[in-house]
Amino acid sequence: MRFLNHLPKGVLLFPGAACLLALAAVACDIQGEAGAIVESQSSRLETVKDRGNIHCATQSDLPGFGFIDSAGNERGFDVDLCRAVAAAIFGDPGAVEFQHVSYAERGPLLQAAEIDILARTTTWTTTREIQWGDFTIIMFYDGQGFLVPRSMGVSSALELDGSAVCVAEGTTTKLNLEDYFRQNGMGLELLSYEQTSETYLAYEQGLCDATTIDKSQLAAIRSGFANPEDHIILPETISKEPLSPMVPRGDHSWTALVSIVFYTLINAEELGVTQGNVEGMRNSDNIQVRRLLGTEGAFGQVELGLKPDFAVDVITAVGNYGEIYDRYMGPEGESFTLPRGQNNLWTNGGLIYAPPIR
Repeated sequence: MRFLNHLPKGVLLFPGAACLLALAAVACDIQGEAGAIVESQSSRLETVKDRGNIHCATQSDLPGFGFIDSAGNERGFDVDLCRAVAAAIFGDPGAVEFQHVSYAERGPLLQAAEIDILARTTTWTTTREIQWGDFTIIMFYDGQGFLVPRSMGVSSALELDGSAVCVAEGTTTKLNLEDYFRQNGMGLELLSYEQTSETYLAYEQGLCDATTIDKSQLAAIRSGFANPEDHIILPETISKEPLSPMVPRGDHSWTALVSIVFYTLINAEELGVTQGNVEGMRNSDNIQVRRLLGTEGAFGQVELGLKPDFAVDVITAVGNYGEIYDRYMGPEGESFTLPRGQNNLWTNGGLIYAPPIR
């Protein structure tokens, strides 16, 4: 009713006129908001379609998550997440342009909206959500730990008092490290590096006593050492690290589109839809499977500008969530083996969970 305050003094309203004006004002507000939503819905998706590919910021030096294989191909868990979005939009997982970025470059690139997706082992924090952009969905649960040489004879992070620790600059890892040592009254010599590869090369060369990052990444780093068995991951987990891809702020529909692709990967695993059986599952007896694969009903995909059966293209291209995980970190993973633990489906005692297909 604030609009009534702007009416000229002395204007008389017939009975019910105030209500009619109020309804009209509300309708105009809703129409204006809807128009803004429609405009934001189309902007980034249209830009991506006009360009013909997705700009994905990731990394090239972390086994399991983002790396270059011996044939020069982009590989990894995060890389496949971007390929899944490309498959959803274009039917082609190769419609991605990858940009390798440092930890410190992530925030500015999102703030400037120079990329479409950031998929680079990025922890969801309150400050980043406020300052950087929009998180999508947690795709990997992790926690920070420490890697030390076995020869050091250390069995606990609490024995690292006065140690020199190599860490990547511009990360929550560094902040958590400083908090942990200060909280426990321990001395710390901090050696910071801009690039991931520089950080762990310095550690392997013995320039520091320990290094620290998410435990999954410590396993990845150790797997690339000449003698992995000479290094141990200490038992302490000093933080919670929910990893989520991010998108630039301001386009709700783009955030929803990217998220719904990731929901699809998780729901596909839960429903038993795989890269190998997806075509045959189009006419499954399971109603939810048929809905997921676009042969019965819908769950919001058309409103976002996706084909009814976009999930078929996604799963055909990269598989379901479990297949992506196992490809790089499963028992026969091409990078290393890391038990799924928290990254199991909720139905298997883990934390991986997606909204229902409705």
